[in-house]
Amino acid sequence: MIRFLIDYSMRSIFSYLDGRLNMAIKQTKLILGICLVMLVVGCATGISQQSRSQVTFTGTFSELLKTPDTNIDEVVILGGKILETQASQTSSELTVLQLPLGSRSRPVNLDQSKGRFLVRSDQFLDPAIYQKGRLLTVVGILKSSKVRAIGGFEYVYPLLEAIEIKLWPTESRTKPSFRFGVGIGTTF
Repeated sequence: MIRFLIDYSMRSIFSYLDGRLNMAIKQTKLILGICLVMLVVGCATGISQQSRSQVTFTGTFSELLKTPDTNIDEVVILGGKILETQASQTSSELTVLQLPLGSRSRPVNLDQSKGRFLVRSDQFLDPAIYQKGRLLTVVGILKSSKVRAIGGFEYVYPLLEAIEIKLWPTESRTKPSFRFGVGIGTTF
């Protein structure tokens, strides 16, 4: 009889522990699934994969500047800082200071530019949104080059016809924000 009670008690304990373990595994899977979804959504905010797959130019921006006319109709991905926005009801043109691209094709190294380029869009790009100093990444077709004056000399701008433009949030919205709360409505 004692053996039966011990055997029954052990089975009950193991059954209880097995149920708790299964619940812990399910909770862990749920938490990992939520984290994976957040990671995918967080990394998917740059240029779309559809636009990326159209890129045909694999050279550097310096190479593009040297011989823009030999790369006509190539699809390129470039990034930079907006210097000027000219808009009309039917189209817009952005003058952009080129910057190297980092993770998610976001412009980085704000003090290392290889030149300038123009982006033409058949949409109205509001100058209040596409403001001077905003960072962007563009996938576009190299259509031609335009010569314009900068200071006292002529500069050759590669001209892109935009396929997709990603306007990046301003720095104040992209820096991580850590808060520690104590009580109700109090943070440090």
